[in-house]
Parts: sequence; structure tokens; C-alpha cells
Amino acid sequence: MKILLAVDGSELALHAVRHALHLRSEGLRATFVVGNVQEPATLYEVVTAHDPDVLREVRTRAGEDLVAAAEALLDAAGADYETEIASGEPAHALVEMAERNGCDAIVMGAHGGSDLSALLLGSVSQEVLRTSAVPVTFVRELAQD
Repeated sequence: MKILLAVDGSELALHAVRHALHLRSEGLRATFVVGNVQEPATLYEVVTAHDPDVLREVRTRAGEDLVAAAEALLDAAGADYETEIASGEPAHALVEMAERNGCDAIVMGAHGGSDLSALLLGSVSQEVLRTSAVPVTFVRELAQD
């Protein structure tokens, strides 16, 4: 089984990575794709940078920084993984990333804390759930005692 781990650098995303690693430790035979999506350049960035290669490099480095902690967890667990950093609208880019890499599932963090479904899942999470052809698991931060 190949699982896309959607990572945005947040602690919640790391909870999702830990959840996937827990499943693996319980016997799930899985490899992973660590996926990060950078928002497209703003008009201001395009006008001031003048060089699309510079913008691409900045986005790639930002993505590498954001996935570093997830990669460290996977390395420590001895898990097989690939990393992909994309640019675009996050939900659609994640779904395309899962398809392109032949993933069987997506695991990602989700915001909780309200009974209203629009607040339970962020807009990216909702769109991934709506458009993904593979199962999506949302991992929310558990309340601390």
C-alpha cells in the first residue's frame, strides 16, 4: 500500500505522519509519499522577482523546510518514502499527487473543535475529501489532559 502524507509543516500534519507510522508498526505494509503544496506566486512576487526560476527555487526550499520534520520521523522509523513538492491550489494538487504516484490512500491532518462540519475540516481537507478517488483519513489533534 502506498500512502500520501499531506504535510504543511504544522504539528497537526506531524500527528498524521505519526498515525500512519503507527498503522505501519501494527502490521500495515506501506510506503509513503510525503507531499507538500506551495501556493502559486502572487502577482506582487512575480512583478518583484522577475525570474520564474527564482520563484520556483524559493517555493521548493520552503517546501523542503516544511517536510523536514516529517522526513525525520519516517527516517527514524526506517520507513520507505519519496517526497514531492508541488505548486498550485493545495487540494487539487494533493489529489493529483496521489494519482500521479499511484497512492492507495491519503492521510492528512484536520482541524477540529466545532460541531459545524465547515469548521471541523478546513477548506483544503473538504476539497480533498470531495475529489479524491482514494480513501482519505483525517487525523485530528487529541485534547490534552
